[in-house]
Amino acid sequence: MASMLTLLMVFLLLSLYTFSLVSSHQHHPLDPLTPSEFTLVQTIVKKSYPTPNHNLTFQYIGLDEPDKPTILSWLSNPDSTSPPRRALVTIRLKKESHDLIVDLTTSSLVSDNVYLGHGYPLLTFDEQDAASALPETYEPFIKSIEKRRLNLSDVLCTTYTAGWYGEVESKKVLNLQCYYKEGTINFYLRPVEGILLVVDLDEMKIVEYYDRSIAPVPKAQGTDYRASMQKPPFGPHPNGATFGQPDGPGFKIDGHNISWANWIFHLGFDQRVGPIISLASVYDVEKQTNRRVLYRGFISELFVPYMDPTEDWYYKTFFDCGEFGFGQSAVSLQPFADCPANAVFRDAYYAGQDGVPVKISNALCIFERYAGNIMWRHTESEISDEVIREVRAEVSLVVRMVAVVGNYDYIIDWEFKPDGTIKLGVGLTGVLEVKGVTYTHTDEIREDVHGTLLANNTIGIYHDHFLTYYLDLDVDGEANSFVKNNLETIRTTNQSSPRKSYWTVVSETAKTEEEARIQLGLNQLELIVVNPNKKTKLGNNVGYRLIPGSVAHPLLSYDDYPQIRGAFTNNNVWVTPYNKSEKWAGGAFVDQSRGEDTLAVWSLRNREIENKDIVLWYTIGFHHVPSQDEFPVMPTLSGGFELRPNNFFDSNPVLKTRAPSVVPGPNCTAQG
Repeated sequence: MASMLTLLMVFLLLSLYTFSLVSSHQHHPLDPLTPSEFTLVQTIVKKSYPTPNHNLTFQYIGLDEPDKPTILSWLSNPDSTSPPRRALVTIRLKKESHDLIVDLTTSSLVSDNVYLGHGYPLLTFDEQDAASALPETYEPFIKSIEKRRLNLSDVLCTTYTAGWYGEVESKKVLNLQCYYKEGTINFYLRPVEGILLVVDLDEMKIVEYYDRSIAPVPKAQGTDYRASMQKPPFGPHPNGATFGQPDGPGFKIDGHNISWANWIFHLGFDQRVGPIISLASVYDVEKQTNRRVLYRGFISELFVPYMDPTEDWYYKTFFDCGEFGFGQSAVSLQPFADCPANAVFRDAYYAGQDGVPVKISNALCIFERYAGNIMWRHTESEISDEVIREVRAEVSLVVRMVAVVGNYDYIIDWEFKPDGTIKLGVGLTGVLEVKGVTYTHTDEIREDVHGTLLANNTIGIYHDHFLTYYLDLDVDGEANSFVKNNLETIRTTNQSSPRKSYWTVVSETAKTEEEARIQLGLNQLELIVVNPNKKTKLGNNVGYRLIPGSVAHPLLSYDDYPQIRGAFTNNNVWVTPYNKSEKWAGGAFVDQSRGEDTLAVWSLRNREIENKDIVLWYTIGFHHVPSQDEFPVMPTLSGGFELRPNNFFDSNPVLKTRAPSVVPGPNCTAQG
């Protein structure tokens, strides 16, 4: 009997060993960390600190992706041994921040460096929740609420980063502002003005308290946005619509690899930046091969400065990726509303403050969009006795995430089109950040109130949204160049034409980082990333063109403290040589940072970028002047930009694209 048990144990161990080999082999090197890997990181780190570690907190755990040459080498022979799986970990211990590298393959701690610079790591939800609860038992705060004749049980406080405003010394602190939720769930529209609390997160106690003024708390009436709470008259009621795919989805998901139409790419997820698109390649029908377009892309930082410089508001300048975590702020998407009926959903994971994996159900959705758009068309009626009409309907593939950072909801789309275009979309919605005031009509206002009167006693504060994208384009290979096609007016100098002018293209290849810094809108130009080593049959450099979207420039002075920290928005476009460590535009430790480790600082080295492995950084911006139409909840404000083929193909890549199968609807008729 004993021998039978021994054999059974050996069999089980061999089975587990074989399973582990298969599982590790199946890992794509860029796959996000799994729940079991988060748990392994937690175990390894805690074992590395055998002394009591009750104050050890995990601020960030993410994939430490292998160096790019390692990935490209593995891709050339995917049957070879996968690169080691490693995690990049930031912990807080004994009031110090540590950067760790954990090797998951060997279950070992590779490096442990104490961060000695300025700034603090990503905030966790746990520490924010703990800080928000402190005012409930803080006697000065209780007296302030009683003075305002408010019910303490209906007051809730939320966290705001403190920023940096020239202080020499700093502590890991958060500011708290409080709201009144009596009569509405839309508490952001009922601020309790005049009260500011400062919490030391290392000590988890209130260290500063201010009650400077009293302003009316805006009324709850008309602020609730829930459908169940609305009363007649109601708005328009669109008829129902369906989107059918009788043959099922047109895309395939294999692990984190997605293939659709002529596209193949890898979809990752990160606690800090959210969705990451990697290894995006488009299939060239004529060349019968997949051609690389994008090695890696994600939103690197989101800078949101508010424009009220007064004592209780000046600090409201936020970095939503580096301070609050865009990925961990992702919310579960609602089928049939956030995503259409044909969507496929994916869960995402990140590590909580205790290192335990946290699941976000339905964090991402993937769907084919058939919105009635036209991919290409032409009608020719100049040929006698014949009308030629050719139309191709456009179908695209969308990857979507929604992040909710405080009062704002951000809808993030990556859209892939059959013609080789990648369209990156941003939608801003949610609830405006407002300030309680005494005014009930614009006639009463005699000063700059830094915003718009949206309702009685309610000012919507002016602010900006700047989203900086990291785009490591590999156009048909790693060695690329950045070309500025300047559109210049030419005056005719001879008498052969009645025209007095025309415009032409004057191309300029940026040789250094300085030559690639662009503030859009000042000149007429086209921006293209080309592969100078690859040409079309006709001799043009193959490339991809940046088609900008909403153009906005920072209006803060460059010496203003928030803008020093957000200097990566000073230009709409930057180009840098690839460097694995340069991926977060606002720096690694953004909370209370001082602008010493940003894209703007890296670029000062003015490195060579011609015919190099380069990264394109693009910032899309919105200057937001709130309006009454955005109260009490904001209709989605949309923006975006495109990466579009530019002499990448020898001819129109969708000329021979077959139209999707027609599924007639009940009221579908054709007249001709």
